Amino acid sequence: MNVLKEIYEYRELLKTNIKKDIRGRYKGSFLGILWSFINPLLQVLVYAIVFPFLMRGAQGDNYVIYLIAGLIPWTFFTTVINGGTTSIKANAGIIKKVYFPREILLISQVASGLINFLISCIIIIVFCLIFGVGISYHIIIVPIIAIIQSILSLGIILILGAVNVYVQDMEYIIGFVLNMGFYATPIIYQLDLLSGAGILYTLVSINPLTVLVSAYRDVFMYHVWPDPLPLFLVLLLGLAVMLIGYGIFRKLEKGFAEEL
Repeated sequence: MNVLKEIYEYRELLKTNIKKDIRGRYKGSFLGILWSFINPLLQVLVYAIVFPFLMRGAQGDNYVIYLIAGLIPWTFFTTVINGGTTSIKANAGIIKKVYFPREILLISQVASGLINFLISCIIIIVFCLIFGVGISYHIIIVPIIAIIQSILSLGIILILGAVNVYVQDMEYIIGFVLNMGFYATPIIYQLDLLSGAGILYTLVSINPLTVLVSAYRDVFMYHVWPDPLPLFLVLLLGLAVMLIGYGIFRKLEKGFAEEL
C-alpha cells in the first residue's frame, strides 16, 4: 500500500511524465501525433497487399479489418514493452539526482501507450464503417480489455526495465522475442490455419496476446461479447506477473544509481 500512497503523492510527476511520453514519441516530426494513425495504416497496407498472395484463399472475409484489429493492439503491446524496457536507463540522469518512486517511469509508459491505443481505435472504427462491417454497442468493453492488457504489460516491464539496467543486451533480446511473438500471435493469419499443428496450435492458443487480440476482434469485427473466462485468466496472469515484477523491481532498484 505504501507504493500506492507514494505514487498518489507524486501524481503530478506522473501526469507530467505521461504528457512527456505522448509528446516525445513524435517530437521533431512534421506530422507529429498523426503518426499514431499513419504507422498502423502503412502496416495494414503492406500486409493486406502481400499476405493474401502468400496464403491464397486462407485469409478469410474482411481480411483488412481482421488485420487492423490485430495490428493496433499488437502495436500497443510492443510500444509499451520497448519503451518500458529502456525507460530506467533513459532517465538515468534524474534517477541519480532526485528521489521519486521509480515505478512512475514505467506506469507512465503504460498510461501513455493506453491513451495512444484508445485514440488509434478510431482507425479500427473508421475501417469497420468503410468496409461495411459496422460497429455495435459491444465496443464499450474495449477499455476493459485494454486495461487487462495494460496490467499484463506493466508486470512485464517492471521486470524488464529493472533487469535492463544490469544486462546490457536485454534490449536486443527483447527485440528478438517480440519479433517471434508477432508470429506466435494470430495477427496476420487465422488461428484455424494451425489446427493440425499439434503442440504449436496449443501454444499459440494459450498465448495471452492471442486471447486479447481475439477479444478485440470479437468486439470490433464480429459484434459479440468476448469469452469472459480466457480474459479473466489473462487478468489473473497479469496480476501475478505484476506482483512478481514489483518484487523483482524493488529488489533490483537498490543498485540503479550505481549501475546507471
